[in-house]
Amino acid sequence: MTARALGFGVVAEAYERFRPGYPAELVDLVTAYAGRPVRTALEIGAGTGKATRLFAGHGITVTATEPDAGMLAELNRTAPANVTTVRAAFEDLRPGGTYGLVYAAAAMHWTRPDGRWPRVAALLEPGGVFASFSGPVQPADPAVEESVRAAHAPFLESDDVPSPDGTAPDEAMQWPGTELERSPLFHDVRQAVMERRWTMSTADYVGHLSTVSAYLQLPPAERRRAFEAIERALPDTVAITADLVVHLARRRSD
Repeated sequence: MTARALGFGVVAEAYERFRPGYPAELVDLVTAYAGRPVRTALEIGAGTGKATRLFAGHGITVTATEPDAGMLAELNRTAPANVTTVRAAFEDLRPGGTYGLVYAAAAMHWTRPDGRWPRVAALLEPGGVFASFSGPVQPADPAVEESVRAAHAPFLESDDVPSPDGTAPDEAMQWPGTELERSPLFHDVRQAVMERRWTMSTADYVGHLSTVSAYLQLPPAERRRAFEAIERALPDTVAITADLVVHLARRRSD
């Protein structure tokens, strides 16, 4: 994992409170793609366990890995009985067995590119499934989004997470699907988008921003001023778009 991936523990409680969870339809999408029962899964960068609880709640035995002690403590607080937690970065995992599913919820972009896909393939059964899903939480109204951008501009150029391989936002296939398509270890790469819409209070939206890596990199005083500026620029409630982009791929059996 990159150094920035280890900075979320200080806001673990806020992460659990303000980050959105995942819809039950996500498990349906993954298991339908698998085309066979999924009994075991390994999660990369489990965070506070939002996706962990979802997959475990569907009867899957999950090994949830997370390198940050603060995030792991929050994960352990709510992990059900069919979840085993392991404090480890993805790069430090040593295959002691294989899984029917390996997945990452808003975490794969934090892994190091060297050897990324061979590591995933080594953790999967032949024909096993890899799933990655994430998506930005942002104002649905472009004018409100521009107000947020203008408010944080004196402190932060951008709060976006750029594509790890430089894929442009308007390309049909997004990362990590682009890399999976190029990997000889995977096939049947698919991309799906699950729409998510809701309304948040301004306080909750700023609470969400307090868990975003770009803001966590700021000195505390600047971070506080950035959030104050954003809060002043926003209405009392914020309509949110948070589409979930899902990538699926199958490990080759040969």
